[in-house]
Parts: sequence; C-alpha cells; structure tokens
Amino acid sequence: MIRAGEFLRAALGRGLDFYTGVPCSFLTPLINGAISHQELRYVGATSEGEAVALAGGAWLAGRRPVVMCQNSGLGNMVNPLTSLSHPFRIPFLLVCTWRGQSGVQDEPQHEVMGAVTHDLLTTIRIPHRPFPDRPELIGPALDEAAKLMADGELPTALIMRKGTVAPDEPLDQAPYTPVPRAGAVEDRTRGGPRPSRTRVLEAVLAAVPAEAAVIATTGKCGRELFTLADREQHLYQVGSMGCAGAMALGVALNTARTTVVLDGDGAALMKMGNMATIGAAAPRNLVHVILDNGVHDSTGGQATVSAGVDFARVALACGYRSASASDDADGFAAAFRSALAGPGPHLLHARIAPGSPERLGRPATAPYEVARRFRHFLAAGPR
Repeated sequence: MIRAGEFLRAALGRGLDFYTGVPCSFLTPLINGAISHQELRYVGATSEGEAVALAGGAWLAGRRPVVMCQNSGLGNMVNPLTSLSHPFRIPFLLVCTWRGQSGVQDEPQHEVMGAVTHDLLTTIRIPHRPFPDRPELIGPALDEAAKLMADGELPTALIMRKGTVAPDEPLDQAPYTPVPRAGAVEDRTRGGPRPSRTRVLEAVLAAVPAEAAVIATTGKCGRELFTLADREQHLYQVGSMGCAGAMALGVALNTARTTVVLDGDGAALMKMGNMATIGAAAPRNLVHVILDNGVHDSTGGQATVSAGVDFARVALACGYRSASASDDADGFAAAFRSALAGPGPHLLHARIAPGSPERLGRPATAPYEVARRFRHFLAAGPR
C-alpha cells in the first residue's frame, strides 16, 4: 500500500500537474489529495468522456494531465479515446481502478467490465500497466508510463487494485461559490429568415482577435471554418462528438488567451454536462457559441430536439456569466463582439438555417499536425 501524497509528489516532480476525472471509492485518497494539494489543479468532470476532452485541452495548452476514473467509466471514454486522443495523438496519464477484479468481492454491475478491462484497453490501443502498490515502485511506474506516452504519443493507463492507496489528510476543499448570474438572456432574435452557418462563421472570423484560440466541433462546422480560412489559431475537431466544450475548457483554464468554441446543437445536447462544468469552473476567457440548425447536418439532416431547448437559459442556470440568443447574422455579430469585450464565460445561442455549401472542403492538414500547430500557437502567447 502507498499513500496518496507519495504518488502525487512523485507525479508532480515529473510535471504531472493537471487532474480531472470522475470519482471511484478506490480513488478517494488520490482525488482528495489532488484537490487539497496547493500545487495541483483538479477539475471534476460530469462524465469520463468529458474528462478525456478536458485533459486534451489542458495538454494542448502545455500541461501534463492525469485523468482518474473507475473502469466502468471506460465505456464513456471509448469514443473520445479512439476518435480524439488517437487522431490528435494526445498523451495523458489515465489512472483507472479495477472494479470487478476476479476473486475480489464487488458489486454485480462491475462483473463484466472487471473481466474485460485489460482486454478493452489493449483493443483500443491504450498501453496499460499496474498502478504501483509499494513506495519503491512509484518512480519506476511513472517513468515507464512517461516513456510509453512519449514514444506512442497516446494515453497510458495505470490500473489500480482495491486498497492500493491509503488516505493522507482529510479533504481540504473550499465550498463552491457560483459566479453571479446575469438577470436575463440578451435577446437579439428578430424572427426573420435564419442565416447560414457560413454567414455566422464569417462574422466570427471578422471579429475574433488574432491571439484568440478557436476550437470547432466535428462535422460541417470545422469543415466550413477551414474552407473560409485556415489559421494556426484554429483546431478542427474530428470525431469525439460533444467534446468541443470540454476541450475548450481545458484550454481556457490553462492559458490567458480568449478561447472560442464553436459548438453544434447535436453535439451540445450529447454532453450537456460540459455546460455545468464550464459554469462551475467559470473561465473568464471562454466564449461558447452554439450554432443551432436543428438537425444533424453531416448525416443527412435528421432533426435534433434543439427546437425545444433554450441553450441560453440553460447556460445561465449552469453559472455562465452571460448568455444571448440570436437568429440573424447581424444580431450574432453584435453579441459576439460584446462577449469578446467582457469577462465570461459567455454562451451565444445562434439559431441558423440547415445546410452547407456544395463545394465544401476538408482540413488538408492531418489532425496530428493540426494539434501540434495549435499547441505551438498557444505556447507562443500569454499564459
């Protein structure tokens, strides 16, 4: 058995300083230790997939992240691990508990995942090793994980058995203090014909500062942004639907740059927990745009349920500092300029028309290169 502080100090000495994840009782000492440690940042996620995206954003901003979860949460992680971490080649340390281990009494819901945890990680090409259970094994385990991450440029998992980590000190966590909320949504809707996504993206490109970071969600949004202008300040997500907001949060918390995320209605609905985490973390430099055309545009135009969802009011309820609604290009442009001028987080709900240009390009640069170009861009600016 080791103590949480022993592992956290050794990890910090190797540059691992940004933690996120979803709790498990096996992880209690480690998570509480990370929360209480004055030199570490811990951001609790609403899902394990969100934690992967948060870590991805933190890595892009120059941090060396650690994600902690129960092995049942690997089910929530499979999509972002395979469609975000792999194409972008984003490494982080994954500390995963082994619930349902053979021969160890546990709850029935862990039986299947306990039997397949190691095989699942192997199948999705995530290297994995045992979590150290003796103090003298901590350094070698972290060093081997660091080498695997450096060589493969992918996450590496340490699998933790029950009772591996003893508690250090009681949890030292300040009470959550919500950001003062705006009284009402800034309503810029006019009820006329809705603008195209292209028109709204043109308004973004016309106003966004050259030093701002811009993350575009997967699908037509990123493709249209690339077609209009390919800039080093852009990151075009591929796959990992629903993860743009969490990735942007990981960036915003670790850089002084304004961070703009261009989300979609289907993607935002898929991981609405992102909005709660953003509201709680309250990054002053984050502008969250939801381009809502009411359909899954990349897959044939099937309707989403966004017609009945008021994203702006949801954002205020989650703790965003301000929120606006628009349904034309001029109203959006005015709301975007206003959001750039004051502290956030801001939510801009832009209702737009379905469809996209017939001659629509795709990013010509591979995701691996896009990620490193973006990381270099962030590193060159204010921290």
